[in-house]
Amino acid sequence: MSRIGFIGTGHIAAPMVRHLAAKGHEIAVTRRNETVSAALARDCGVTIAEPQAVVDASDIVFLCLRPHHAEAGLSPLRFREGQQIVSVMAGVPVETLTRLCAPATDFVQTIPLGFLEQGGCPLAAHGNDVLLADLFAPENPVVKVPDEAALNAHFAICAMVPGILDLMATASGWLGQRSGADGAEFYTTQLMAGFLAAMEKGRAGRLAQERDALATEGTLSLQMTEILRDGGAHAALTRALDAIERRLDQA
Repeated sequence: MSRIGFIGTGHIAAPMVRHLAAKGHEIAVTRRNETVSAALARDCGVTIAEPQAVVDASDIVFLCLRPHHAEAGLSPLRFREGQQIVSVMAGVPVETLTRLCAPATDFVQTIPLGFLEQGGCPLAAHGNDVLLADLFAPENPVVKVPDEAALNAHFAICAMVPGILDLMATASGWLGQRSGADGAEFYTTQLMAGFLAAMEKGRAGRLAQERDALATEGTLSLQMTEILRDGGAHAALTRALDAIERRLDQA
């Protein structure tokens, strides 16, 4: 088992901590976000310490700060040669990590979401993907990407998730006004979750194939897809992805 430390302990870090603690790793977390760190100490037996003490006690260090806090949060810390660094900070390039975490040189950047704790979360990885797989696979598949530009594109797709949830919340609200709010969100979420879970995995083109199988001539499904397309939904999504990609590339 490994000695693992987390710098920054919030919404993204907590499920990773719980997943790794369940595997028996020795974990230390920073006090940042007192409520989350206290719950992890109580429920998972992790140690809470000041940032430098977390670094000193760890062979693997997860960097989970908000990107705009990375400079201020990491500059005072002293890392050591041979430490392995996992960064989940979108838009903080390896060049910056190398400067802030010197003399450590073994990095992997990734994009976790909260459901990683339950498994099934694909982890795009730039850098030491073997380290990431050792920690989170096979429950969570690791997808190696060739460079930081590709990683940033995957970050943009992750940013799409709350956008899709926002649309689903609108749909659920619409349904709730007509059938009662209690079951509307359950029906909306389970409909999507069940459909996606039943889809064949790992084959390109499956999304379009499943769409076309449903949206055939004269169907309600075709009416929905045509109205969304004509209303600019697809163009808006592409603009959003392009804008996020540019923001990350310029960071």
